[in-house]
Amino acid sequence: MIAKHITVALIGSALLATAAVAQTPGSTNTMSAPAATSSESGYHGDWRSSKMIGLNVYNDSNEKLGSISDMLLDKSGKINAAVIGVGGFLGVGEHLVAVSFDKLKFVDTPVPSTSTSSTSGGTTTGTTTGSTTSTSTTSKSNPWYPDHVVFSATKEQLKSMPEFKYSE
Repeated sequence: MIAKHITVALIGSALLATAAVAQTPGSTNTMSAPAATSSESGYHGDWRSSKMIGLNVYNDSNEKLGSISDMLLDKSGKINAAVIGVGGFLGVGEHLVAVSFDKLKFVDTPVPSTSTSSTSGGTTTGTTTGSTTSTSTTSKSNPWYPDHVVFSATKEQLKSMPEFKYSE
């Protein structure tokens, strides 16, 4: 019995060694990837679908509504709708809604964060004499996907939409 296992192991090792010798650095491999061509630069500006899943969705008032959970494509590959997860915590209690893809606006710049700070004007009563509002944005470094999505609705409007369920 042990002789059979040793024989099988030796044959397997010999086959692996033969495959390793066949792929020496000087040999040509017909299965290698083609060299980069200038046609690959034609994809500049296209977005990666893997990076679209999980994009945050905001409304016009920069309030976070949820995130893209899935994208629904027709048989030709055109994206018809995005499934947005609204509410819940870590996917629990999340309400999924399907939104027409043409109703979404993809934005490359980060969501502006508005912060209000109050400064004291040096009065002895401690009243605030002025406030400063600052808006800050940072530049986006990756052109392969947008920063976020804007959809003109409130969280309540999305939650009131019919729940999207995957057919079985």
